[in-house]
Amino acid sequence: MRIMKTQRTNFVLLALIASASLLLIAGCQCLSPAGPKGSAKSGGKPASANGWRAIFDGKSLAGWKETDFSGRGPVQVESGELQLGSGAILTGVTYTNAFPLLNYEVEYEAKKIEGSDFFAALTFPVGKSHATFVNGGWGGSVTGVSSIDGMDASENDTTKSMRYEKGRWYKFRLRVTAEKIEAWVDEEKLVDQPLKDRAIAMRAGEIELSAPFGFANFQTRSALRNIRLRALN
Repeated sequence: MRIMKTQRTNFVLLALIASASLLLIAGCQCLSPAGPKGSAKSGGKPASANGWRAIFDGKSLAGWKETDFSGRGPVQVESGELQLGSGAILTGVTYTNAFPLLNYEVEYEAKKIEGSDFFAALTFPVGKSHATFVNGGWGGSVTGVSSIDGMDASENDTTKSMRYEKGRWYKFRLRVTAEKIEAWVDEEKLVDQPLKDRAIAMRAGEIELSAPFGFANFQTRSALRNIRLRALN
């Protein structure tokens, strides 16, 4: 009897030790740091740096459509580039997905291949209105925003003159908030336009087909790449 009691006691003791070990292991797993959100371990997709997300996949026109300009040139995607051919007047693409009205930044690279006018003019929302950031207009050098208080990029406070070389990629960044429109070319800030008491509207004409968000060139062959967007807090 004493032997059976001893064996039963040992069995209970071993069971208690095993249970305590399992609890300890579980506790350690709960306290161990989890992998980063979106890591390969968790099976999710990694978040883009600083909130940026690509809106051109470099492979197709998914999320975009050819803008219905009369006499437009060809549009194609090749080698990671969104290529806009030269048309009778304008050639371009318009974004087809939802797009913010304010508090956002857009970044993209563009180059002029042939021609002597704007090569990647960007039409964008400013609240309930729209404007166009022109690069190399009016014969190749005018950079600015159309239109502010009824004045084009060639005649308002944003007007700048900049020489754009053919075949060279330029990096553009545009920021739109309720307070101002800002724009950079190759990290140089060229536009810092307050919006208080200013009338923002697009220049009348076919360029209005680019709204709410789209790119266009004028009798020029050009290309775009690395188009991305992020929301601002």
